[in-house]
Amino acid sequence: MTNLPTIGFIGLGQMGGPMARNLVQAGYQVTAFDVVAERLAATVADGAVAAQSAAEAVDSGEVVLTSLPSSQVWVQVAEADLLSQARPGQIFIDLGTTTGSETRRLATALDQKGATLIDAPVSGGPAGSTTGTLRIFVGGEAAAVTRCRPILAVLGDPERVVYCGPSGTGQVVKGVNQLAMGLGAAAYLEAIAFGVSAGVDPTAIRQAVGGPDGWRGYFDQLAQRVIDDQAETVWVKFPELPYFLAEADEHHFPAPLTQALFEFLAAGPRDWADNMNRPTVSFWHQLLQRRTNQTDPAESDDGA
Repeated sequence: MTNLPTIGFIGLGQMGGPMARNLVQAGYQVTAFDVVAERLAATVADGAVAAQSAAEAVDSGEVVLTSLPSSQVWVQVAEADLLSQARPGQIFIDLGTTTGSETRRLATALDQKGATLIDAPVSGGPAGSTTGTLRIFVGGEAAAVTRCRPILAVLGDPERVVYCGPSGTGQVVKGVNQLAMGLGAAAYLEAIAFGVSAGVDPTAIRQAVGGPDGWRGYFDQLAQRVIDDQAETVWVKFPELPYFLAEADEHHFPAPLTQALFEFLAAGPRDWADNMNRPTVSFWHQLLQRRTNQTDPAESDDGA
């Protein structure tokens, strides 16, 4: 017999599948569900029990974890399955990135049923490590977070499982994380494109400006991606930017760089899939596409 709480797990994709496996290996009884049969089969092969629906996974768990690809999908599942099946004392942990306003709204709705929502978005991965290497940003009722810390410690680096405050603050700190990465990558790529568009070899740019550590170290990495013709797949968090803009607007906080990045990308084609397999726009492609689409004054000269 075990004193560990039973786990329901919904969403077994690139992040969720390895996280569910880690929980099984740690001794938890996990009942899992995913709409993709192959993902569910792989998790069952790892030792989980298959649920036939999201509602069945909810019903099976004292603690229910969700790892879903977008805020919209999580809200749909929360409204259709979590709220309808929630019971007093049950704890829900959202491991995905969700808008703060929806997190707070659904936390209140679950609280009215006697259940608790913890927002615990993660960073890192894919989460394939059996020891847990993720950063986890945690918001919600402090007592519930304390009860669930052993579960979160299985999934992430225990030193990086950080309690951020009341409901929604985990999502806010995830926004800090994503914006730091996305805005930083966009800034360095734009700087490199400034030189490349003027005809400078990116190898020369890397040698001149890059370095072993600090900001020069990250610049060096991105310059190498340009040299290797891989810059189109440097993601700047485009699918999530509207989440953070909405949060900033709710708190009357100006976010001019985030707004400018979103508007620049929004006009571009969603021809790529990011590291979470979400349709996205390539910032590097947009930079070069905008440059090549500009009319050369010499070519437009009509001789007048």
